[in-house]
Amino acid sequence: MTRHTRRDFLKSAAAAGLATSFTIAGTKASGTVLGANDKLRIGVAGVGGRGGGHVGSYAAMDNAQVTYLIDPDIGRREGRVKAVKERGGNEPKCVADVREALEDKELDAISVATPNHWHSLMVIWAAQAKKHCYVEKPASHDVYEGRAALEAWKKYGVVVQHGTQQRSSAGRAAQIKAIRDGMFGKLKISYGYCCKPRSGIGFKEPGDPPANLDWDLWRGPAVIDQFHGNYVHYNWHWFWKTGNGDLNNQGTHQLDVAQWAIAEDQTHPCRAMALGGRFKWEDQGETPNTMFGIAEYPNGQFVFFNVRNVNYKDYKRQVINEFYFEDGGWMDDKGLYYKKGSKEGQKVEFPSVEITDGGCFGAFVAACRAGKPEMSNADMDIAHRSCVVGHLMNNSYRIGKSVPFNAKAGQFGDVKGASEHFMKLHEITRDGCGVPEDKANYIVGPWLNFDPKTELFTGDHADEANKLIRDPNRKGFEIPDADKV
Repeated sequence: MTRHTRRDFLKSAAAAGLATSFTIAGTKASGTVLGANDKLRIGVAGVGGRGGGHVGSYAAMDNAQVTYLIDPDIGRREGRVKAVKERGGNEPKCVADVREALEDKELDAISVATPNHWHSLMVIWAAQAKKHCYVEKPASHDVYEGRAALEAWKKYGVVVQHGTQQRSSAGRAAQIKAIRDGMFGKLKISYGYCCKPRSGIGFKEPGDPPANLDWDLWRGPAVIDQFHGNYVHYNWHWFWKTGNGDLNNQGTHQLDVAQWAIAEDQTHPCRAMALGGRFKWEDQGETPNTMFGIAEYPNGQFVFFNVRNVNYKDYKRQVINEFYFEDGGWMDDKGLYYKKGSKEGQKVEFPSVEITDGGCFGAFVAACRAGKPEMSNADMDIAHRSCVVGHLMNNSYRIGKSVPFNAKAGQFGDVKGASEHFMKLHEITRDGCGVPEDKANYIVGPWLNFDPKTELFTGDHADEANKLIRDPNRKGFEIPDADKV
């Protein structure tokens, strides 16, 4: 399967005249371009915590309107009606199934804030219905479904915007462009941290779903047999069939920035590994609360990543990015540049860059109303690149082996700097969190070789790792083959 990039899409769109032939809202199948007084009609899918932010943001806009509230939990969707009425001045329709909203010819777009296992399928269904789609991070639950969503975006020409909000920050965009342009020499390591305190989730026994929840629709594509209360409505993040752990939860924002700084011609890593564990909590969750991941690109640049969620006294919260250059200098998240050996950072002024204004939601609405997918600050190609990095690290962890919890667990071969950064995490976990070296274990994943063109693992461990490239799906909710979207 040919790997399509954002540049390929824009070239093909321009060649076909699509930039001017898109009609509203930006699709070839709809009616007319939206006028200045017309509102973009949006259905919000998943109206809980983050979905409430979607509802409130769109309802407050003069040029958009929330016309559908979509959620398998009747209480959650009905609970948002008042907010739409008060802020948007209209009464939205409430439905459980996104397909019902997508059948409405008057609907222009959906905005997806569901659990991760639904994200790509809703992008694909929206594109097939000629509707635009804002999709929360991560845009995919596995590598393959992200690829399928990418092909749907390319084929149908709708606007897709990923919920990685830093793409809509002019300051961050200017910093990344300066790094890519070589202002500080060649970038060697692009580092992301998702270190925020969380707590364990305990255990919930399997049982019957509550009467207010359509359990079949909540599961959707995920092959899950039994309901338990830790799935609904947030802790699904910590189970592999529905979430991706904090690496591709909060961490998707920092992974996106880390990948963004890598040279533009580098689509995916060529190898990756990760190690970590789920320490202290002794709960039902499956994903690691402590993790160190590495991904190397074909040009020799690296993404490093830390997850650190276990709380303790004097916990240092780090939800940031750092950038390390070949000459020994580095830059922090505030744009301060530190020369090699210097402890005093220098404030850098970056040349300005153009992005679509309005923040993440405003930029999405603007792109839809203009009928120009290229106006999205974080389109599906960008989303796929950012999500794959985390998927590869998670895949390594998931096929890893248990080894004693000590400094010898981190074996990184020729990757300079990796041992130093791992030891910082190890010492925090040992001394701060109190994980005993004689009574705990790490899960250490193998180095996995990855082909950026085929998007498959190769070499050692490939058979086992490739089983994680594409999740099985329940009947009626299948991710289509990428060449058949």
